[in-house]
Amino acid sequence: MDLTLILFYCLLLLVAFLYASVGHGGASGYLALMALFGVAPAVMKPTALVLNLFVSAVSFIQFYRARHFKKEICWPLIVASIPMAYIGGRITLDADIYKKILGVVLLISVVRFLMPGSTAAGKLRPANRTWLFIIGGLIGLLSGMIGIGGGIILSPILLLLRWADVKQSAALSAVFIFVNSLAGLLGQLSKSVSFTPSMYAYVGIALVGGLAGAYFGAKHFKNSVLKYILAGVLLLAVFKLIFTTA
Repeated sequence: MDLTLILFYCLLLLVAFLYASVGHGGASGYLALMALFGVAPAVMKPTALVLNLFVSAVSFIQFYRARHFKKEICWPLIVASIPMAYIGGRITLDADIYKKILGVVLLISVVRFLMPGSTAAGKLRPANRTWLFIIGGLIGLLSGMIGIGGGIILSPILLLLRWADVKQSAALSAVFIFVNSLAGLLGQLSKSVSFTPSMYAYVGIALVGGLAGAYFGAKHFKNSVLKYILAGVLLLAVFKLIFTTA
């Protein structure tokens, strides 16, 4: 097997593990890896969404079982995001514009993973339902356009507004990512999309990493070192996407 492919698979496993440990599907990480390894933008979006479906599902199950799910916050976000993610998935962006937008989103990912890891207990505030609808719709549209589930954007918003703690944010992000990924993928399937023969291998590796990451994340697993490793990978991808034309 080609050494480059082995490296890609190892990084894919790591990304799935780390993202699932904080309730995310990992699309931004998968997109970063595919950008670094020269995958075409037309293949990147649908591939990342398929991987997102599997990893976010197993992540949500683990955090739900640990009783971190807040349905009163979840349903306004989902109701608003599903149709907007479908619309976003039907939008075809110029390849250069797509790369620049993706670079900005990945930079948000870096900030997310370098944020302090907890919200002080007893200081949570009730969520504003109107703003939940607005936030869900905007993130859903962007998610469908870029090919991510949106959890990497939703999590820091929930934490900064103190509407959820870290574990609750992880559970909410996981289900949000799943429905947005499904809606965005359906939007892309309504037009021509491209998959590679390696899709089954990608799904298998990401699923293994996601299962392990979700299990340990729900059990208060500490990921400080891995977060810095992932932040470095994302920063490399941001540089490649924004400052190079290849």
